[in-house]
Amino acid sequence: MRPTEQLRQNVAEDWQAATTHAFCRDLADGSLPLDKMRWYLQQDYQFVDGFVRLLASAIAHAPSLADSVPAAQFLAVITGPENTYFLRSLDAMGVNPSTDPAPVTRAFQELMAEAAASGKYENMLAVLVVAEWIYLDWATPVNPPAADLPFWFAEWITLHAGDGFEAVVEYLRDQLDKVWPFLSPEAQAEVTRIFTRAVTLERTFFDSAYAV
Repeated sequence: MRPTEQLRQNVAEDWQAATTHAFCRDLADGSLPLDKMRWYLQQDYQFVDGFVRLLASAIAHAPSLADSVPAAQFLAVITGPENTYFLRSLDAMGVNPSTDPAPVTRAFQELMAEAAASGKYENMLAVLVVAEWIYLDWATPVNPPAADLPFWFAEWITLHAGDGFEAVVEYLRDQLDKVWPFLSPEAQAEVTRIFTRAVTLERTFFDSAYAV
C-alpha cells in the first residue's frame, strides 16, 4: 500500500466526512445558501497567502529540478486562475476579500506556517497532499458541474477536478510516497501528526461554513 493511502486510511472517518460533506453536496447542486458560500470564500481566501508560501517552500526544498517543476507550475495556477476566481466571485457576491480569520482558518494558517518553517520537505508535503487530495475527492464525482450553476459554484468544482488537477494530486502524493521510506520513525510520526491535523481542520472548515 502506498504511504499516502495508509495515511488517508488512518483518518478515514474525517476524510469521508469532509469529502461527502453537506456543504459540498449543496454547492454541487446549487442549493447552497449564498451567505454560506460568501463566508466560505472569504475565509478560504485567507489561506492563499500562507498556501503560496508553503508551496514555494516545498519548491525550494524539492530534491531536484525535476521534482520542483510540477509544483512551480501549480504555483502559477494558484496565483493566477484560482486567485482571479476568488476576486471575481467575491466581487460578484458583494463581499470584501479582507476579513478576520475564523478560529479554524487561523488554525490552518498556523499549520501551514509550521510546516513551512520546519524546513522539512515531508512536512510541507503532508499539508499540501491533504489540502489538494480532499478537494479532488469531493469535486471529481460532481464534475462536470451542472450547466445552470452560477460561476462561483461551477468554477470552484472545475478548479479541483479533471486531468490537470488529478496530475497535481498524483505528483504531490508521489513526492511524499518517495521520501517516506527514508524517514526515521520519529519523522514519520511527525508527518502522520501533521497529515491528521490537516484532515481534521478540513472537516472542521466545512462544518464551520455550513453552520453559518
